[in-house]
Parts: sequence; C-alpha cells; structure tokens
Amino acid sequence: MAKNPSNRKALTSSTRRGARYTSKSKAFPWTAVLLTALAALGVGWAGWSWWQGRQVGGDFARLAEQGKPQLGRVIERPDAGRLHAALGQPLGFRDDPPTSGTHWPSWTSAGFYTAAEPKEKLVHSMEHGNVVIYYDQPGDEALRTLRAWAGRFRGQWDGLVVVRKAGIGRGIELTAWNRLLRLEGWDAAAAAAFVDAYRGRGPENPVR
Repeated sequence: MAKNPSNRKALTSSTRRGARYTSKSKAFPWTAVLLTALAALGVGWAGWSWWQGRQVGGDFARLAEQGKPQLGRVIERPDAGRLHAALGQPLGFRDDPPTSGTHWPSWTSAGFYTAAEPKEKLVHSMEHGNVVIYYDQPGDEALRTLRAWAGRFRGQWDGLVVVRKAGIGRGIELTAWNRLLRLEGWDAAAAAAFVDAYRGRGPENPVR
C-alpha cells in the first residue's frame, strides 16, 4: 500500500506542535517555582529587617537610659550663628569639630558615610536637628552599631549623620547644635544617651 505524503506531513507537524507544547509545559512549573522562591525571599527579608529594627530599637533605648550619667561630660559651646554663605565658599570655624556657625545652604543627609563630608554641610545638618558623629578606626563593634543606628534614624529633622574623620584613631566625636562629647574609645551607652538627648532638637525646626 502506498504511503500518503500528506499524512506523514500532518503527523510531523502534529508531533512538532506537541513537542513545543511539552517544552512549554515543562518550563512553566520552573517559572512558577522561581517566582514563588523570590516572593518567599522577599517576605523573609522584610521579616528579618523588621526583627533587626526591633532589636536595634530595644538595645538603643536600653543603652540610652544606661548612658544618661555620661551626659554630664557634654561640652556646651557658645552659639556662633546660623547665617548662610554661598555654596562652595570655604568657611573657617573657630572650633573643631564645629557645632554652629555660618554654613552652606545645602546639608548632609542622614546616613552612614565612609568618607569625610564638608563641615559647611554638616553644620547645616545640625541646625536641622541631626546629630553628627565622627569616627576613624573605632573597631568593628562600633562600626556595626553606628551603621545600625544610622539606618534607624533617617529623618531630615531628627536624623543621624555618621562620617569619617581621619586622625582621631579609636576616638569618637559626637556633635549636635552647640554640643560636643568626645570619647577616647567606643562607649555605646554614652553615645546612645547623646543621640537620644539631642537628636531632633536643632534650632531650625525642633521636632522632639
């Protein structure tokens, strides 16, 4: 009996369609699995971030209460004014680090910085109510804690700015408007008490 070419062609076409369908069918579950895994990771990360935030918050409050006696070491400086100068104009400050004085109209946003920031911007940050912390080589524990605090306190009017300052070694310098606390080594309780006492209380827009 003669073979029908049209039947063979139809079978071949049908087989190819079936192969394509089978290929797509096999790919679909893997896509679904991948999307499900990504969603699970997202939920897990959000949960971990929430838990970490709760831990940082709880530890900070406890440390701030514990460090209150250290606030007696805070140096209060005379107010050097709040004038604005042209952006980029070099300005001299009578104190190092400065805690007030003429400054630029721009400021350093709250956060953790691995390099120095212009003092002319940092003074403006303090005018807003931010606490500025200077570090150099304080040790791993201090850096981890400062990063966590900087991630927690992000407000424009009550944030925390952590910046590098070469030459102070293991010391820490904490500044707020007209306030300074120098630590020879990392003291989490003293640092937390300072941040809690002066964050959000700048002269431009006090929010605490």
